[in-house]
Amino acid sequence: MRKILATLLPALVLALPLMACSEGPGERAGRSLDRAGENIRDTIDPPKGPGERLGRSIDRTL
Repeated sequence: MRKILATLLPALVLALPLMACSEGPGERAGRSLDRAGENIRDTIDPPKGPGERLGRSIDRTL
């Protein structure tokens, strides 16, 4: 059992970053929902100053 685990664990650790490389339809839909929520938040509670506007734009780019 330990040999199997010792063999599979490094393979899984190396494969995880590769699995996250492609952007699928679920990722795009989630991003779209996030942006819609941010737009609603900005409509209800607009940024009050240039620093807050800059911070929100930085958050969107990241």
